[in-house]
Amino acid sequence: MTSKEKIVKNKSLQTNGSGKIAKKSNFSSSNLSSLKKNEHLNLFRKMYLIRQFENACGQNYANGNIRGFLHLYSGQEATGVGAISSLKDSDYIVTHYRDHGHALARGLDVNRSMAELFGKKTGLSKGKGGSMHLFDASKKFMGGHAIVGGQLPLAAGLALSQQYENKNAITTCFFGDGSTNQGIYHETLNLASVWNLPILFFLENNKYGMGSSIERVRAGGLDFFPAMDTYEIPSMEVDGMDVIAVKEATKIAREKIIQNKKPFFIESKTFRFVGHSYADGQKYRHQDEVKQWEQKDPILVYPKKLIDMKISTNDEINKIKIEIDEIISDAVRFANESEEPNLDEIYDDILAE
Repeated sequence: MTSKEKIVKNKSLQTNGSGKIAKKSNFSSSNLSSLKKNEHLNLFRKMYLIRQFENACGQNYANGNIRGFLHLYSGQEATGVGAISSLKDSDYIVTHYRDHGHALARGLDVNRSMAELFGKKTGLSKGKGGSMHLFDASKKFMGGHAIVGGQLPLAAGLALSQQYENKNAITTCFFGDGSTNQGIYHETLNLASVWNLPILFFLENNKYGMGSSIERVRAGGLDFFPAMDTYEIPSMEVDGMDVIAVKEATKIAREKIIQNKKPFFIESKTFRFVGHSYADGQKYRHQDEVKQWEQKDPILVYPKKLIDMKISTNDEINKIKIEIDEIISDAVRFANESEEPNLDEIYDDILAE
């Protein structure tokens, strides 16, 4: 039995006659033997890094060090970390405005990321991008994007370049359920299918587009992935609170894209523990719902599983937490001490030199 078969409770993936995957996957992290100990700890390290980074962002937004918009990724860490851990360095990533988690999961510099949010010259984009526009071309991380769904056609362009150059690589495009009501969402899905572009469409379904629940704005049920049959794009759903499940699903999706030279669609069911933005009072959802999802918090559930299955120990988990807490403290200090950009630099970096 392969590792993929072990991690799926039923048969690995159910397909229809055309070979399209359009069923709910049954991935589970109940069997953790597919990864080595250091791989498990690295996954936890990334998730905890993101959570603490976001906590620090919230604190520094409240005290005025971070200004503008702030959309935190708290609660969705297993989705971003699990997915990006199965991508290759040669793969492009493009995402939405809730981009801190993806950036850190990809390995963007923590100090420079924090400095960018503080609007400092040492930031990833010299302080000119801010929270919604983290970017590092050297990591093939092609930015967070403030316009809802605006990253989708950009992902198609990146994938087209990979196809044109015959690269053995893919483009992963993260987007939220709010993007699915944008016309460009459907246009990009159609074009990607017609042109057989190497794109992984990765829907982070956290149940709410700003303050509107899916039930209020979508016809056709609460699941998005079955609709991919319309575009002849293979698809699957995964538990976005389970980092191993997301990692395995993404690994299979990437393999399918490379082998079949066609796009793929993953719907990750996840949940944000915070408001849409820092200023969101969250009056549109009941706290009982939030508490129910918090019981699946990957920052709590995953290390407990590792300890219960004797893959790791409480001391090892605590050591990681201490290391990450120091990294975050250093990042905040770095951002605070960094120089503000000069006003005469405002027109720099508009055009490529």
